[in-house]
Amino acid sequence: MIEVDEDDSYEDSAFGSDTSSYSTSLSPSITDYKYENGRRYHAFRAGTYIFPNDERENDRLDLQHQLLVMLFEGLHRVPLKNPQKILDIGTGTGIWALEMADKFPSAEVIGNDLSPIQPTWVPPNLRFEVDDAEATWPYKKNSFDYIHTRYMVGSIVHWQRLLNQAFAHTKPGGYVELQEVHSGLYSEDNSLDPNSAVNKWMDFFVSAARLHQRPVDIGPELKPMMEKAGFINIKVEIFRLPSSPWPKDPKLKEIGAFSLVNWLDGLEGISLFLFTKLLKWSPEEVKAFLPDVEKDLRKKEYHLLTDVYCVWGQKPHDAA
Repeated sequence: MIEVDEDDSYEDSAFGSDTSSYSTSLSPSITDYKYENGRRYHAFRAGTYIFPNDERENDRLDLQHQLLVMLFEGLHRVPLKNPQKILDIGTGTGIWALEMADKFPSAEVIGNDLSPIQPTWVPPNLRFEVDDAEATWPYKKNSFDYIHTRYMVGSIVHWQRLLNQAFAHTKPGGYVELQEVHSGLYSEDNSLDPNSAVNKWMDFFVSAARLHQRPVDIGPELKPMMEKAGFINIKVEIFRLPSSPWPKDPKLKEIGAFSLVNWLDGLEGISLFLFTKLLKWSPEEVKAFLPDVEKDLRKKEYHLLTDVYCVWGQKPHDAA
């Protein structure tokens, strides 16, 4: 069990709500973004991705990247040696792909996403593409040394089909790694009040994602799906992510501080679409509910955790 810092003196004010298909070309249908409730959303296959893609959200995603690199102690958990071709599915702002391209300059790195929000100035070994990971992949089969996903829960309907495609496009001996959160806040010491606003929010969020057919709580299902796809040497690592700086351990405290900012900056964006479209709340009802959730997230007495799954496996060397 993670030890609680009983002498924690962090100030709530430090984490205020004001913290800061196929390689498709950039046609108007791609960049004609949708706007709802004051937030911007992707245009290509609109509604597939439930979160915003505006600058506010992109800043949060970059912060979330740093948070996960700290948690995982690196960009990846797979023991990569000299990969020559890497695919980042759902690359988002592209920050992970950029750092991988710098780390492995001899590798060709491809990042795809529904939104063309990535930078235009990139290393020569990196390119970004607009594509839907759930469509039929246009890449050559048996061609990638390493395929990576991160925080794609809530975005994928057919995970098994996605992993089947990943298997087909990985070189024999290559790896696929899933870095996915298993949404569900909990406390090891029962410090979370089951009647709290944050606990109710999580129940609503998970239920709405299931109604949208893009679940956010499938961490334990990832390994069986990788086995079914044909991967071997599968390893599952479960990282406990503190949701605020309540741990005593200095590293976990820092991670928790990043995590709280991530929660406070992202709560509205990850709630509006699901709550209004699936649960039929009005935007006003959502915005009236969220301050109580934010208040609970800040509470020092709630020692909140989320599980993050790193599941990775290898394609057999004799697979064709």
